[in-house]
Amino acid sequence: MYVISIPALQRNAALLRTVKEAAGCRLVLALKGFACWKTFPYLRDDLDGCCASGLWEARLAREHFQKHIVTYSPAYDTAEVAALCEFTDHLDFNSLSQWERFRGQVLAHPRYQSGKLRCGLRVNPECSTGHTAMYDPCSAGSRLGITAGQLAGADLTGISGLHFHTLCEQNADALETTLAAIDEKFGHLLRSPQFTYLNMGGGHWITKPFYDREMLIRLVRQARERYGVEVWLEPGEAVAIHTGVLRATVMDVFKSTGQRHAILSVSATAHMPDVLEMPYRPDVFLVDPASSAATPAVTFEGENYHPAGESGPWLYRLGGPTCLAGDVIGDFAFARALVPGDTLVFDDMAHYTMVKTTLFNGVKHPPIALQHADGRLEILREFTYQDFQDRLA
Repeated sequence: MYVISIPALQRNAALLRTVKEAAGCRLVLALKGFACWKTFPYLRDDLDGCCASGLWEARLAREHFQKHIVTYSPAYDTAEVAALCEFTDHLDFNSLSQWERFRGQVLAHPRYQSGKLRCGLRVNPECSTGHTAMYDPCSAGSRLGITAGQLAGADLTGISGLHFHTLCEQNADALETTLAAIDEKFGHLLRSPQFTYLNMGGGHWITKPFYDREMLIRLVRQARERYGVEVWLEPGEAVAIHTGVLRATVMDVFKSTGQRHAILSVSATAHMPDVLEMPYRPDVFLVDPASSAATPAVTFEGENYHPAGESGPWLYRLGGPTCLAGDVIGDFAFARALVPGDTLVFDDMAHYTMVKTTLFNGVKHPPIALQHADGRLEILREFTYQDFQDRLA
């Protein structure tokens, strides 16, 4: 079961509000990271709206968040642009060819002509600061964003914003490096009166305890003053980090060629894909059988929860119930032997989990629940065979 803590979400949202107000910027939730819309009422007062990756996320934002919508996609089709022009507030394009294809359609729309719809271009500052190649949009040959060389001499009629997204789970020093590259390559555009906003994307780990929030505030203020533009931030992970867990049951334990295995009711590939993609090693806790399921979702204190280590006599390779040989969460050591029926809790399973899940192998999908401040669990959704059957027909 995915369990999302409402108090933890509100804590993150309140901190983000404090930062954005101090910096004088706008901050929206990136739905690609966290899109559990039943939680939106607990975020709406502190955030300015949502960042959407296309029409369906934008519709979710319009129907359930009901504030500002910033939309960017690597590519749109004609029907998507027509639909988005009706309600999105920013419509950002990934390439000059996409903008040239849809410019006439957008500029003729009444919402653009009235100033309710603004358009921007995603740029590539060609400045890599991350460590995981899969998440680096500035790598050579990247399909994401327009380089300074490509923009030289381009007709930018109708464009009023620039958008970059180059960070992934990084501190403010990476943003400082990126902004220097942005200024060098695109500063002349941002200083033009034509440009009214700069979208700094996501990947800012703002709600992590070690994050340099004062540096972020300073950098945003400097950008606003230097260019005279509105600044937007699009965190997804920072909104939902350390707000949810995934509770799993041990289904089987056995030993093979000297390796202890524990097969769980949850899958890395189907339910926590970043474990394989990032790769990411989650914190895991063994729950005392006497512990109540209503124990706060993000509290692992006292005698009920026993953290797993990286080495020890009871070392298990935790795997999912699918046929994929690589459906492995990792090797974790416990204080005692695991037995079928044990409960394991995986921390930090709210962002980039539920938005990426699959029904691969017809594996049962974990229910989704909210946990209120008093510990009460509210089941939002339980999945059945019908969901699996209807998925492909």
